[in-house]
Formats: sequence, structure tokens, C-alpha cells
Amino acid sequence: MDVRAALKQAIAQLGETAVPSHTLAAELLLMHALGRGRAWLYAHTEEPLSPEVAAEYFGAVKKRASGVPTQHLTGKQEFWGLEFEVTPDVLIPRPETEHLVEVALDRLGLREAKNGRSQTTDGAGLEIADVGAGSGCIAVALARELPQAQFYATDISSAALAVARRNAERHGVASRIRFLECNLLEGITHHQSRALDVIVSNPPYIGLRERETLPREIREHEPQIALFTGEDGMALYPTLIAQSAERLKPEGIVVLELGHDSLLKVWPLLEKSEWTNIGVTHDLAGIPRVIAAERL
Repeated sequence: MDVRAALKQAIAQLGETAVPSHTLAAELLLMHALGRGRAWLYAHTEEPLSPEVAAEYFGAVKKRASGVPTQHLTGKQEFWGLEFEVTPDVLIPRPETEHLVEVALDRLGLREAKNGRSQTTDGAGLEIADVGAGSGCIAVALARELPQAQFYATDISSAALAVARRNAERHGVASRIRFLECNLLEGITHHQSRALDVIVSNPPYIGLRERETLPREIREHEPQIALFTGEDGMALYPTLIAQSAERLKPEGIVVLELGHDSLLKVWPLLEKSEWTNIGVTHDLAGIPRVIAAERL
């Protein structure tokens, strides 16, 4: 069996089981089995597959057809142009979460300009916390963009933090990130209050009552603790925003990812005396995806 035939068969198998983006999944799994890129794949369509590679490939196709995410089979996902290790212990990075990185950088640039400095900053002197870090994709992406900044990456899961640490090491930023196993910002101690410049978070925001509406790839294979909080998905925002108010410097910035229907519930939490300059960023689907505010 050559590359073309294998790919055709896999696309058909995944299509029959209604796998989302089944052609892409078939390509990614074959690229992983061969250790090759897409360009090589389509330049060598008549290349025969060894029995070992074919067995590995169709074994992975079978698992994907059963609902296992492609990223769990390849062990990786791209985010912010960087490749991240992904395991079942962490949420798979989503493209829309890149808006968190964009907003954090934009807000920092505007703050620099407002204070009469260059809008482009290397992050010197900044302390930034990524709350619920998971794979570490947000902290690592920001650390790459701000090579002089210092970071905290917090998560309640030690297994997730192990993945985040490996990703930080892979991208050469681990020496500037302190990994803390704790709930939200509790591990950033009292003497560090009012010491942070930016707090960024993609917290769990799906309500338990929505569980059965999710695709099986998410519902059955991604970490429940990173997905669900309370019946309506709002359980963590009040505490996270209150803790952020305690730990941010004046002019400090909080940047939070939103669920598809959580804006109207989260916005009032920031309409308190501690906060100003509230802003919302929509994703490419037009959904309010990120809310940000500045600490007075």
C-alpha cells in the first residue's frame, strides 16, 4: 500500500464515523506515523508504506474514529506558531485562545505608550501570571514575546504542570517561569500582593449542565477539571477577579477568556471601583472571547 492509497482509505474510514475535519485528521496521523511533513506527503504519494508504519497508522485511525482526539494520538498541537506537547492531562490549545496572548500584548503596549515609553517592550521588570496554565501555551507564548519578563504558571493539577514545564523547557523559557501547584492565585503569597503586572487566564467555564452537548472528543477525552465548573460555568470568575484585584499593581491588567455565553455575567464583576478600561475582544466567529480590564 502506498501513501495515496493509505490516505484515501483513512479519509473514508474517518468520514464514515463523522470525525470532524476528517481529511485533516487523516493527513496529520499519516504525517506523524511517517515522521514527515505535508509537502513530503503529497510529493511522494506513490511511496510504499512499510507494514510497521501501516499498522501504526491504521491503529491510530481506528482510535481517532472511536473519538480519541488527533492531538492525543500525535502528542502535539500548534499554538502561536509554536509546537506544544499535549497529553490527556491538559486542555488541547485552541486557536481562539491566541486572542488572550494578543490582548495581553496589546494592552501592555498601550500602557507603555500612555506612560511615554516605546510601545514595543521586551518585558523588563514585568511579572506576569498565567492562571490555570494547563499545557503552558499562554505563558510560553508570552515568555517568547517578552524575553525579559518573569512569569508564574499556576495549576491545580501536578500532571498538567509537568507538561507545562516540559513545554517551557522545549522553547527555552523555563528559567523565567515559576510553576505553582495551587488553586487560581492562592500560591502567589501575601508578600507578592500588588506585585503583578498582568494576570491572564483561560479558566474552566463550561457548566456541567452543558456536558452532554459537547463533542465526544471533548466530553470523553479532555480533562474534566479544565473544562467544567459549577452548573453554569461561572463558579471561578468571581474568585479569580477578586484575587486579581488583590495581586495586581496599579495599572495592572487582567485578561480572561470567556465562554460563549458568559460575557453578560462576567462584565458586572469588573464594573466595580477597582477596575477601569474594560474591553471585549471577539473571536473570528464573532463570539465575545476575551475580556480585559485595568486595575486602578
